[in-house]
Amino acid sequence: MLKNVIFDLDGTLVDSLPGIQWSVEAAMKSCGMFGVCPDLAPLIGPPVRTILGVAARTSDSTELDCLERSFRKFYDTDGWRYTIFQPGVRSMLDRLRAEGIITTIVTNKPALATQLILRELRIDGYFREVVCRDSAMPPFGSKAEMLTDLLNRRKIPRAESIMVGDTLEDCHAAAAAGIACALVPHGYGGTIDDVLPTGCLRIACWDDLVEWCTDGARSPYYSQEFDLTREEGTLIP
Repeated sequence: MLKNVIFDLDGTLVDSLPGIQWSVEAAMKSCGMFGVCPDLAPLIGPPVRTILGVAARTSDSTELDCLERSFRKFYDTDGWRYTIFQPGVRSMLDRLRAEGIITTIVTNKPALATQLILRELRIDGYFREVVCRDSAMPPFGSKAEMLTDLLNRRKIPRAESIMVGDTLEDCHAAAAAGIACALVPHGYGGTIDDVLPTGCLRIACWDDLVEWCTDGARSPYYSQEFDLTREEGTLIP
């Protein structure tokens, strides 16, 4: 059965977009870039340097260095404060904790901002560990690296684990690490039309996740009790 739930953060558990949008716009102005900043919702998920490059329409390393420094300054002081819960998160975490489910976070967000947000929302005590890009030196190269390191270092059984996220990056990271993945209906992934990797499912609500963790079923990545439809990417009993 599922005993370990590994969450993405941005888009999955929290809505960071208002603070990220504000901080990117402030960083662009600080670096003398006065073009219109696009809606960042479709860009959220990858490392911020990637987001900044697309938002400012630049690949120049000097400009990106300026943007990243400015973004960190604005986001780490004020931007992170705009972060809010996604619907139903606290109730879902309470239910998982009551069932003895171990929860962790794997996120592209830097450790400082992550801890500030988790403490402000008063959910830092729910997670056994929080893994960020800069949790290691040199920093992890991808979410797949972070997830694999967590599973191996903690000796977490893959058949008892699932990654919960909102983008294809989360699906691919889970597939690379050899665990199941569930995509939430909210978040920054939007309508994902791509064929999902084997073992990656779409869920309708948090109740689906809680039921998988409490009804005695094994991970849908390994279980023969479930079938995956490649067309719909949903779980079929």
